[in-house]
Amino acid sequence: MPELFDKSDLEQIRARGIAVERALSQLETLRKGVPPIHLDRPCIVGDGITVLDPGEIERLAATYSEAARWGRATKFVPASGAATRMFQPLLAVKDSLGPDFDVEGQAETVPDFEEVSRFFREIRRFAFYEDLAAALNRNGKKLDALVAEKEYGEVLRYLLTDAGLDYADLPKGLIKFHRYRDHSRTAFEEHLAEAAAYVQDDHGAARIHFTVAPEYREAIGRHLDEVQTRWKKSRVKFEISLSVQKPSTDTLAVDLDHRPFRDEAGRLIFRPGGHGALLENLGELSGDIVFIKNIDNVVPDRLKGETCAYKKALGGLLVELQQQAFGYLRELARPNPNDQVIERALDFASRWFAASPGQRRAQSSTEQTLRLLVARLNRPLRICGMVRTPGAPGGGPFWAGANRESLSPQIVESSEVDLQETGQRAIWESSTHFNPVDIVCGLKDFQGKPFNLKDFSDPAACFIAIKSMDGRDLKALELPGLWNGGMAHWNTVFVEVPVTTFNPVKTVLDLLDESHQAG
Repeated sequence: MPELFDKSDLEQIRARGIAVERALSQLETLRKGVPPIHLDRPCIVGDGITVLDPGEIERLAATYSEAARWGRATKFVPASGAATRMFQPLLAVKDSLGPDFDVEGQAETVPDFEEVSRFFREIRRFAFYEDLAAALNRNGKKLDALVAEKEYGEVLRYLLTDAGLDYADLPKGLIKFHRYRDHSRTAFEEHLAEAAAYVQDDHGAARIHFTVAPEYREAIGRHLDEVQTRWKKSRVKFEISLSVQKPSTDTLAVDLDHRPFRDEAGRLIFRPGGHGALLENLGELSGDIVFIKNIDNVVPDRLKGETCAYKKALGGLLVELQQQAFGYLRELARPNPNDQVIERALDFASRWFAASPGQRRAQSSTEQTLRLLVARLNRPLRICGMVRTPGAPGGGPFWAGANRESLSPQIVESSEVDLQETGQRAIWESSTHFNPVDIVCGLKDFQGKPFNLKDFSDPAACFIAIKSMDGRDLKALELPGLWNGGMAHWNTVFVEVPVTTFNPVKTVLDLLDESHQAG
């Protein structure tokens, strides 16, 4: 056993359910680094991205609705992220704002001046305005008076800390996003409303799964129980499940000399493995058709129509491609399938999944071709909506691979690419579409058995980030991203979706956008 770990270290590692070999592999990855992914070209319309016409959208939605009737659909929402970043501009000035704050004269000296100034000018438009006013009122304070008197620091104390709403320390899903005539909804409740619109089955059941931070699991459960009371008179019956990221998916950290990072007591430091760790949660759902969407990308009811129409269309395309792939797999499983079946299956795999087993057929026996073809078709399937937003930050769709034979459509993050290399940067900057995390997954094989999703991930496609703890820098390892390396070997189809389906809330001021005003 390497001397990197003593007996106490080994106990720590095993207590988390992590194999010692895996811990050593993590340290080796942190030492060597992660090779960048190689981009061949961006996926564009006609070359990796499909565009649906109105007739197709309607037909595919009908196909999906029939599958949903039988209870095949579930919604999966990663919801463990804290709202801290959402309120960062306000946190930055919370302790420095007082009655002498001059909205006209301090633009040069106040950090995030414009954001802070707009927040207070338009504070009544936020869905949490009434809750904030009530929290202040319980302590004999009036929100409008405080704003008028420029007592901004006191307002922010009640908004952001446990003196009042404690919003800076809550999960983003518990923040009230949208105000309606007689109530306001959190992001969690808006996801329930979406689930009712497109995953409800013939018996009224709408299945939705949230991944949450363990320290908030109980509070989130209570909140979801509470908001469901508004749906009692409707036909829908929510089947809600929660899970947390497992300790076994945590990763070791190292210092900048690549030694295991330790706290003051000498104990190893483990860090969450990033959203790629949620691949286990997704797999344990044993779901069939599963929609993935981020917690903050929701709109009020008046704008849900187009979002739900495209969700159903993506689901319908998944069902149609599944049916075709499953049909070929059943035919190929029979003794001595004829050449016509093999050729049709090869054409299908090439057209939809960029598969190339047919290129090797001339050099391979029929048995080898069949093995390659079955392996290529019998994979998890994902249909990914892509928004046309050139120059948007974050991940996008690309043809990636070490060589022409290995090219496949992938969702790639900027941190995975060597942007110092001129050619790679040029390819990255020529991208026409952005990944909004609008994904529908097929998680069962042609025999109705759940796939082992780990078998289709790329363990080498992880991330290394520089973080700090107790004033010391460290290197942190994140597992292959859920929709990046975690799904690297899935069959993937990209479909253009309208930008109106992408309305994330990254900062609190995004809630002032027209797309987040319920009207």
